[in-house]
Amino acid sequence: MDVIGDLVARDRRSDDLAVRTDSRAGSYSYEKCCTNAWKTGNILRHYGVRGGATVAVDPGDSLTPPPLLALLGAGLLGATTRFDPGESPSAKALVVPAARADAYDPDPGTKTFVYGDVPDDPEFAHFEAEMWSENPTAPPDRVDPADTALAAGDREFTHERLLSASEGIVDEYGLAADDEVAVRAPLADPGTVVAGVLAPVAAGATVLVDRESTGTVAVASGDAAENAPEPAVVDPADVL
Repeated sequence: MDVIGDLVARDRRSDDLAVRTDSRAGSYSYEKCCTNAWKTGNILRHYGVRGGATVAVDPGDSLTPPPLLALLGAGLLGATTRFDPGESPSAKALVVPAARADAYDPDPGTKTFVYGDVPDDPEFAHFEAEMWSENPTAPPDRVDPADTALAAGDREFTHERLLSASEGIVDEYGLAADDEVAVRAPLADPGTVVAGVLAPVAAGATVLVDRESTGTVAVASGDAAENAPEPAVVDPADVL
């Protein structure tokens, strides 16, 4: 795999679980994950996101699939995802939970997508509604492994570096299809993105976003790492 889009290539579709939430209805098979990542890429593309653009994402207090789809969709376009948007993000698109939509003052020209509840402001797009109505095919954009895929603070990470690091996690922890990787650290830490999202998807394992359930591996630090119920723990600080 050379770019993030390869994680959701057509031949990766299956009935295996890619993302597990607290309900089967809200969980994603690899079939659903790939298709919805393509749709998300097409939504963002429709609103002007291209290679080199930034997609700012607020992953919320309780992680759900939309922020992960934003990462994958932006990756399909060669855009950069930022999970630490700040109050006034400079981005082509902003993806935020409905409860926090009014907390942001983005630059003019930024399209705000709200996920969860339907937005009150007609200027905001409802992420889920837009996604379901989109074309379920992969965007045609060409992405280079040397393109920036993720930014955090003043650091930038290319597709190549992120996937190389994720392969290291897969090898070190022996991740396989029957593993569930519990995300117990913020996505604002790029190590969490690598170990908690990219690595399990690369391995065909499951990203566990239901923090009340127990996986086989946790991505956590500090007290969360000490209290994690999983038998193995990855510290995001050690990943990149």
